[in-house]
Amino acid sequence: MLLIRRHFIIFLFFFILVFCCKPKTYEEPEKDRGATKEQMIAVNRMLVRKDRQQIKDFIDSNSIAMTETPTGLWFNIDKEGEGPKVKAGDIIEIDYRITLLDGTECYNSQTDDTKKFRVGKGGVESGLEEAVLMLRKGSKAKFIMPPHLAHGLTGDGNKIPARAIIFYEVEVLSLE
Repeated sequence: MLLIRRHFIIFLFFFILVFCCKPKTYEEPEKDRGATKEQMIAVNRMLVRKDRQQIKDFIDSNSIAMTETPTGLWFNIDKEGEGPKVKAGDIIEIDYRITLLDGTECYNSQTDDTKKFRVGKGGVESGLEEAVLMLRKGSKAKFIMPPHLAHGLTGDGNKIPARAIIFYEVEVLSLE
């Protein structure tokens, strides 16, 4: 009888221990999350400033006349086309060449085929979406896209490395 009582007490102790004790979950204090967010914002601002300076140095050293948009896209329209202006929803086909600022060629429509896409529907760099809206059929232009408008922190997983600034030369071939 004593043995049964002991087993019952041990069983009851383990039952209480297992079912009544809740595991403590770690909750990050709200102020720590805010501090982390502020640190990330500060780092992003620093990276954007660094990218902008690198682009400005490139433009100056190559004597290229370019204008910056509020988003950080740099552009120069070499030839204004005669056709209709590109607008969201249009399907356009472009001839293009993409290089890094050091001159390394990443893609070229002469070897990789032209690029055809619907404007405003994604599938291309956000900087290219913004850029083509400045053009008309037949326009030729140059664009410099910082990482946040190009392939971001990861690159494209192929020829464009992580955090790369890319230089686009574009000609609008067709517009539907």
